[in-house]
Amino acid sequence: MTSEIRDTLDHAMARSQGLDTLLRDLTDRAVGQVPGAVACSVTVRRADRLMTLAGSSGLPSGLDLRQYENGSGPCVDAAETESPRYAPDLATETRWPAYTKYALATGVRCVLALPLAVEGETGAALNFYGLEPDSLADGREAARTFAERAADVVNEALRLERQRASAADVRTALLSRSVIDQAVGMLMARERIDAHRALERLRRASQHRNVKLRDLCGELVARASGGASRGRQ
Repeated sequence: MTSEIRDTLDHAMARSQGLDTLLRDLTDRAVGQVPGAVACSVTVRRADRLMTLAGSSGLPSGLDLRQYENGSGPCVDAAETESPRYAPDLATETRWPAYTKYALATGVRCVLALPLAVEGETGAALNFYGLEPDSLADGREAARTFAERAADVVNEALRLERQRASAADVRTALLSRSVIDQAVGMLMARERIDAHRALERLRRASQHRNVKLRDLCGELVARASGGASRGRQ
């Protein structure tokens, strides 16, 4: 089973177009790999609040959200304590009364929430749902193995996304520096002042107009380029 799950997740990673797509793919595949599971979701903490990053196609609407609103439920506990939570039969469960009532109304009777070791996130969990009492009992080991491998894949996806974001930030910074330098050069030539004074004038103008320096310089360069183009016609 371990090799099969690894192959499944590696395939999901290979065909993913981003973290969101990957997680949706993983949750759908988790349902197919874990006996008794009819739905799966991924919970993470972002900006000091828990949220569902992705859910399988069979996930009842609001099932995770109700836990976040109440601050109580198996996936909340698993994410915050980094320990598994298993509710074999919600009809007899007493730990999360508000959540239990809602989950039973959706037809869910069995819940398994497993912590995910996700780098840079303070709390994450992979949640499985079943429709019959103790329906996830035979799938607990498969779910645990899936969660371990899923954490590796998610961490790799996050690492790649951070690299792309970092590269995008560098490109943005370079473009910003370029357009600012062009605007400074234009002002130096027009006003016959040095670079320091030209930059200070642009900064004061950006503050006065309440616009970013980069955007102000971009407007100046675009206006000058448009005028030059018209002059060549």
